[in-house]
Amino acid sequence: MLARLCKLLYGLYATAIFVLIAVPVCLLVIIAPGLPLRRAIGRAGMRLALACMGVPLRVSGLEHLPGGPCIAICNHASYLDGLILTAVLPSRFTFVVQDGAATWPLAGKTITRMGATFVNRSAAREGARQARSLIRKVQNGASLAIFAEGTFKPDPGLLPFKNGAFMMAVRAGVPCIPVCMRGTRVLLGGHNRMPHWSRVSVELMPAIAPIGNHKDAETHLRDSVRAQILARCGEPDLARRTM
Repeated sequence: MLARLCKLLYGLYATAIFVLIAVPVCLLVIIAPGLPLRRAIGRAGMRLALACMGVPLRVSGLEHLPGGPCIAICNHASYLDGLILTAVLPSRFTFVVQDGAATWPLAGKTITRMGATFVNRSAAREGARQARSLIRKVQNGASLAIFAEGTFKPDPGLLPFKNGAFMMAVRAGVPCIPVCMRGTRVLLGGHNRMPHWSRVSVELMPAIAPIGNHKDAETHLRDSVRAQILARCGEPDLARRTM
């Protein structure tokens, strides 16, 4: 009974803190001039929210980020993953987000102003056009951040990775950085209506470069990146269950 009460009180506190910080941060991002400043505000705002919520954030492996363009591939376990990855990665990273997020009240405008690229996975022709545009951006020096599972489920487990991110890496000739996030499923996963206290860690692993520019190179890159994340995320392999 006492444990449930403590969880409830923490959830109410953390929710209130998050809203009190997130709303003014979103408004600042929307009105701020220049993409670098907007991204810096978003990054600092999320770090402040986590600190005020009492959530320890441990980051390791930033030295593995190359100086040039790359694609960061992260596992996906909660509603806060994108915000936490924003707080961790340098501001040069552009996040690739499902197009439905653009319509979210306040948040949609905020992530648009932070330079997110929206993709439509339900329309093949439009998705192909957007992929070509992203490849050109990477070839011109941009770095991307992508949740290759595309979504997350309430129960623990690493879902199969979609091929899009790895096709872009192969076509653009840039490496992928495996990123493993732990603790966010407890913090605000699919079964939670409010935050539950949890430590959060984000580990960046050494870059994996594509081998060649053919279809097999995409599959090899996808499987290599996923194997690195699976080995560290501490969750079961849901790809085996769908085979």
